[in-house]
Amino acid sequence: MTPTFSQLDLVEPLQRALITENYVQPTPIQAQAIPHLLAGKDLLGIAQTGTGKTAAFALPILQRLSAERVTPQRNSMRALILTPTRELAIQIDESFRTYGRYLSLRSIVIYGGVGQRPQVDALARGPDVVIATPGRLLDLVQQGFVRFDRLSVFVLDEADRMLDMGFIHDVKRVIAALPKQRQTLFFSATMPPEITRLASGILRDPIRVEVTPSATTVERIDQRVLFVETANKRALLAEVLKDPAIARALVFTRTKHGANRVADQLARTGVRADAIHGNKSQSARQRALADFRFGRTRVLVATDIAARGIDIDGITHVINYELPNVPESYVHRIGRTARAGADGIAISFCAADERPFLRDIEKLTRHPIKIVAGHGFERSAAPVPAQHHHRSQPSGRAHPQRSGAHPQRRPKPQRHARRGAPGAMHAQ
Repeated sequence: MTPTFSQLDLVEPLQRALITENYVQPTPIQAQAIPHLLAGKDLLGIAQTGTGKTAAFALPILQRLSAERVTPQRNSMRALILTPTRELAIQIDESFRTYGRYLSLRSIVIYGGVGQRPQVDALARGPDVVIATPGRLLDLVQQGFVRFDRLSVFVLDEADRMLDMGFIHDVKRVIAALPKQRQTLFFSATMPPEITRLASGILRDPIRVEVTPSATTVERIDQRVLFVETANKRALLAEVLKDPAIARALVFTRTKHGANRVADQLARTGVRADAIHGNKSQSARQRALADFRFGRTRVLVATDIAARGIDIDGITHVINYELPNVPESYVHRIGRTARAGADGIAISFCAADERPFLRDIEKLTRHPIKIVAGHGFERSAAPVPAQHHHRSQPSGRAHPQRSGAHPQRRPKPQRHARRGAPGAMHAQ
């Protein structure tokens, strides 16, 4: 029988953070990995994003670091998480901040594409946890801004994706600079030969945990995509929301400003809508959630980070006003409907510059998304990718305005700890 989080040997501040987030039941990888990691074992985790692996390593790392009373040292860190993309690094940092909200620990994020000075300044304050992409981290190492002499835990996340993106040599250079005495956690969705060799070379007598994400939730969701020019998305959303079957809709944007703008536009057209994101005060967020939960607001517009704390039954539709640039975020988004065994509908608006995001989503889910044609705002001359096997005409269930019975209400499910909502570890 799977234990609850309260039955795991986690310290009180971590238990309190989990209660705050309403997390009760660990996912399989969390239940299997956390006891071994608390005991200091190395881990080989074969798992995709969406299985709860971030909490599986974040909780034990936070517990280990909190038990060790140390003075921060300039340019050093005690835990390093290496991840392939900036977006994933930011999401992992949000998880550490969420779970560590009642601990006096600091995490920072290191990635390229932005100026390095704020990152150098943050390193100088001696953070406890660094979440980094390999290229920028190596740049800072070579400039003398990074020390690994106090490192005790190393996490290599999404190792196979590192290989696919051409980062594996940078990863090996980082590993070569780390202390030999450390706890190492290695995660990969697949184990091609080069990744298998890398894992065997850096892990010592590891515990092996292999889990596969449940596809049943995604399969229960009726997924559709509407091709539309960016300038026409506002009008298309207003048209889609005329469907009375959309009893409670969660609308996603990529930015906080975008969430505010969409909510304001809907309110001006007479749709009861509110926005929720990290810039909102806690009281404003709680009020928006309460209004949405009890039906006083029909539409809640959210960013990915803010939506991770949302567990509300009866969300009939998820609408991706903007497609996420991280495909795993799509799975998290649409999973807000089809809760507790009910069915749900996910509608995505796709502009020309979002086509690569759509391809990445279909590759991850291995599920071609149905195209809704003839919706009145269709982007002219939009080529259809070869992987789209289903094209829906405007009649019948495929049309967003004619679809979806209200899903059956069922008992509220227990929550699993996933990539977190904004927390309260000290800012960078």
